[in-house]
Amino acid sequence: MEPRLALALALLCSALQAAPAGPQRARSALGQFWHVSDLHLDPTYHITPDRTKVCSSSKGVNASNPGPFGDFLCDSPYQLILSAFEFMNDSKEQVSFMIWTGDSPPHVHVKELSTELVISIIGNLSSTIRNFFPDLQVFPALGNHDYWPQDQLPVTTSEVYNAVADFWKPWLNDEAISTFRKGGFYTQLFESSNSYQPLRIISLNTNLYYSPNKVTVNITDPANQFAWLEEILETSSQKKEKVYIIGHVPVGYLPYARNTTAIREYYNERLVKIFRKYSSVIAGQFFGHTHRDSIMVLLDEEEKPVNSLFVAPAVTPVKSVLQTESNNPGVRLYQYDLFDYSLQDLWQFYLDLRDANKKNESNWKLEYILTKTYGIEDLKPESLYEMAKQLSVPNSTLFEQYYSNYIVSYDKTIRCEEGCKTCQICAIQYLDYSSYTDCINHEAVWR
Repeated sequence: MEPRLALALALLCSALQAAPAGPQRARSALGQFWHVSDLHLDPTYHITPDRTKVCSSSKGVNASNPGPFGDFLCDSPYQLILSAFEFMNDSKEQVSFMIWTGDSPPHVHVKELSTELVISIIGNLSSTIRNFFPDLQVFPALGNHDYWPQDQLPVTTSEVYNAVADFWKPWLNDEAISTFRKGGFYTQLFESSNSYQPLRIISLNTNLYYSPNKVTVNITDPANQFAWLEEILETSSQKKEKVYIIGHVPVGYLPYARNTTAIREYYNERLVKIFRKYSSVIAGQFFGHTHRDSIMVLLDEEEKPVNSLFVAPAVTPVKSVLQTESNNPGVRLYQYDLFDYSLQDLWQFYLDLRDANKKNESNWKLEYILTKTYGIEDLKPESLYEMAKQLSVPNSTLFEQYYSNYIVSYDKTIRCEEGCKTCQICAIQYLDYSSYTDCINHEAVWR
């Protein structure tokens, strides 16, 4: 175990004992839920005159402007994570549940972590969430960093799957825990007295499909998750259930890299086909991983919008020294229809990291309300598709707003034009190879 990380983690464990417990959370009739992602705790973060030593996650690079709530070249200090959950707790929003889409450990060299450390960090953050929200139903998903070595999540039972299953027992039923131990995924019904029917959550282990995962190379159906997913969706269809899909690595094309899917192309095509087949059952899809704020609209073979997908920005503000942009820390709140679980709106909250460090105060605030910012009625696929068309218009000021939100108001002077905009627009509207490629080629000629 790397001494510095081990010592910092021991100190963190002490701090956890003092983490405040939130007041009892009543289930709300408003139909709301929180979404948090990519906490990426760096237990080594501390202010020191030697800026190469502020955090392990900067990998020896000088931290840019470190303060109590972090730095754009570092992963989250515990104080930043605490401030996010304190804000959510203090907001007194009446929520039915929370989704947490993975990635707890920091971005550090492989030798600086271990299975033991990864398990400890996931356990600590699971405890932190329970301390703040002791009565709230949480639906978590594993991220590609929630394993050691990172990205190499296996297709069978593992030490990490078993340990994390134990951490998540307060939130998941026996059947979900059993499935999770075998492959890192699960499904569970959320039943609320405020709703007309139960909602099924399907938490996918999309890390099995992630391109850097060497374990799953040439495996047609890693951990038999595709077969399991189709069986669950078919049953939900017959029972007239509605489903939310959650996962870490998103389906579709990356909005910042041309012709690149986050998961392997074969797996992406397979998922798109499944999601199209059961689009009438699936009421929403929620991911993390990219650290940025983006939407996608799944179209069927006739280019009719059939599904709404959302990628939540990270709590961590980290970026590599080679990147020109990062993101301010963000958390979000969704509103859904109690009758059919269709998504009605999204409130994105953020922390202006520079301002928070300057004032030594975490003032989380509303960044935008999606329907108001983009002038749409709700978050249903048809509405998001109309929004996407508006973003596609040349010289669209609405797209400039979208890109500012994409980087969580990190730097309003940064522009996304020509090839950058093409990648964004095509990734929003086209999730499969054929239609995405057509879009890229068309946009390249058109521009």
